[in-house]
Amino acid sequence: MKEDTFKVYGYRWVMLVVFMFIVAVTQLCWITFASITTDAVKFYGVSDLSIGLLSMIFMIVYIVVSIPASWIIDTYGLRAGVGIGAAFTGIFGLMRGLAASNYTLVLVAQVGIAIGQPFVLNAITTVAARWFPVRERATASGLGSLAMYLGIFLGLALTPILTIHFQIGGMLMAYGIASLVAALVFFVFARERPATPPCPAGMEVRSLAFDGFKQMFRQRNFLLVLAIFFVALGAFNAVTTWIENIIAPRGFSSTQAGTVGGLMIVGGIIGALVIPPISDRIRRRVPFIIVALAGATVGLVGIAYAASYWLLLTASFTLGFFLLSAGPIGFQYGAEVTHPTPEGTSNGLLIMMGQISGIVFIFAMDAFKSPQTGSMTMSLVVIIVLMVLSIVLGALLKEPKIFLTESAKTQEKA
Repeated sequence: MKEDTFKVYGYRWVMLVVFMFIVAVTQLCWITFASITTDAVKFYGVSDLSIGLLSMIFMIVYIVVSIPASWIIDTYGLRAGVGIGAAFTGIFGLMRGLAASNYTLVLVAQVGIAIGQPFVLNAITTVAARWFPVRERATASGLGSLAMYLGIFLGLALTPILTIHFQIGGMLMAYGIASLVAALVFFVFARERPATPPCPAGMEVRSLAFDGFKQMFRQRNFLLVLAIFFVALGAFNAVTTWIENIIAPRGFSSTQAGTVGGLMIVGGIIGALVIPPISDRIRRRVPFIIVALAGATVGLVGIAYAASYWLLLTASFTLGFFLLSAGPIGFQYGAEVTHPTPEGTSNGLLIMMGQISGIVFIFAMDAFKSPQTGSMTMSLVVIIVLMVLSIVLGALLKEPKIFLTESAKTQEKA
């Protein structure tokens, strides 16, 4: 029986790096004000909540724009869809720098960048599917997710330093220039797809976006992973938002809280580099999802109860390493079990679910904190219980059939 053959192109790595650049800048713009809230309050003469809104608006806009963004990516193509996101990021990122002293205009610019975010983030698995063979797709998705974590880390680490040296206006102008450069680089170097698909004939065929929605919600495995993302991404968003409030009642300082949050992202970066390639090599998704959820749960227990600073740092690294490394594997799993649903549709719905739960968890933790001490431990206990339930849901997942299909039908040409 004759085997199908297909070619993989070296330009896939150029495409991935260009995409990672715009992803990282988009996330940097989102997290810009998180580590300088006090300085921003003084600079703009507004409340803490008003500064928090500059970041929270990204979650709100994502919920509204995500589905249309996925439809555009899946209908009009990768370059057009991500191009829209890149244009919004470049234009409004620069506007934010030019209007840095005016809070209202900065908020408008944040809304503009937030509109562009789903067009970029929802394409992570689309880039992997268009340019990479099946055996490299979790790795490609992992590197795309790594760019998200790098953007967050750079935003948290660089913003205070740039603010000290160049004030808030200079910092925002620097980020505006970076946004414009990232957009231009994407338009110059990005390509829609390689000359021939990086997979067997027929495997690249996808259904229409809205037909894909119908198919997704008939997929038991996708509904399970959707529930898992609701809990896991919600937990991450809530913990990173309230990390100072979570550990302050135990006597830890704001400086220590910043270190704890930063180490969580570092753990995620390392996890995203290590775990997805192993998943690709072993050609399994489910065991890694289960182990990641279990490890993240252990880290979350440490965040909730650790009294020692070093134990708290260990818990933070553990939480980030396992939880954030599970993201790209989960994205790829969702794309594989819903085939032929377009990748942008499944990817966008998973991220949107995390944005919704993030808003719910963030407000719930604030509403139910102890009125006497401000402790959020009871809220964390509830999230830990939900994480344990997610492990149970993970054990019910079935491996996608796409690996078996590739093994039986293909012989890859380098």
